[in-house]
Amino acid sequence: MDDRYGRDVLASPRRTKPRAPEVAAERDLVVEDAASGFCGAVVGLEKSYAGDLVRLEDRHGRTRVFLMHPAAFLIDGKPVTLVRPRGRGPVAAARTASGSRMAPVRRARTARASRLFVEGVHDATLVERVWGADLRAEGVVVVSLDGLDNLDAALAEFQPAPHRRAGVLVDHLLAGTKEARLTEEVGENVLVCGHPYVDVWQAVKPASVRISAWPTVPMGEDWKTGVCSRLRWGTPQDGWRRVLAGVGDFRDLEVDLLRSVEELIDFVTAAEGDH
Repeated sequence: MDDRYGRDVLASPRRTKPRAPEVAAERDLVVEDAASGFCGAVVGLEKSYAGDLVRLEDRHGRTRVFLMHPAAFLIDGKPVTLVRPRGRGPVAAARTASGSRMAPVRRARTARASRLFVEGVHDATLVERVWGADLRAEGVVVVSLDGLDNLDAALAEFQPAPHRRAGVLVDHLLAGTKEARLTEEVGENVLVCGHPYVDVWQAVKPASVRISAWPTVPMGEDWKTGVCSRLRWGTPQDGWRRVLAGVGDFRDLEVDLLRSVEELIDFVTAAEGDH
């Protein structure tokens, strides 16, 4: 008997999208990040809480770090999945993302008693992206306050001392601001440094996130929401992904933030008896 409806469509396996071929991320391999269009040569591999990272350097000497997602890169216009070269450790970079000379590989240092406090998760993530190698080499732990309003409670629990210093990185640290008032009396063995920008996003150079300037958002309006609305970036979560993708090393950050973080790292690593 003829089957007037033809073959059972459920009887045939569904066609799956071809997988992008895996390519070893060898030094000097030139690839393009499919999402941002950034094109560069592989100069280093790193690890993060989110997964493996590859550092690319373009023809102008600018470097950026990207997660090694499947099919996230292009070679000759075709999608590929970058993987770590087999049988090898990470590709070593001559300098860290902060611009300091890469230290020889050694066992992880025991964490210092001193701590570096930042206002939120975005601050902590940017500090890790640029100064992560330096902080691990020095044994400095970064702690998110989840808001500057929690500073007093955090310091009371931490109990700063000569051998246990606290460095505090603050956004929008200007005379007369709420941030200035909250950090007026932090006590001994605490150093507060900051930058003038409303949010740590604004401490990222506009050119690094492919805009001409950060939009002006009126007081009373949530800054991140206002920025994303004016730039048509979607939600603040979408905007944060754009900001983070635009930061490869210290050259993507404004001098005020660089100076403050470097000063805080020097302060917490100089604590007496802090080994």
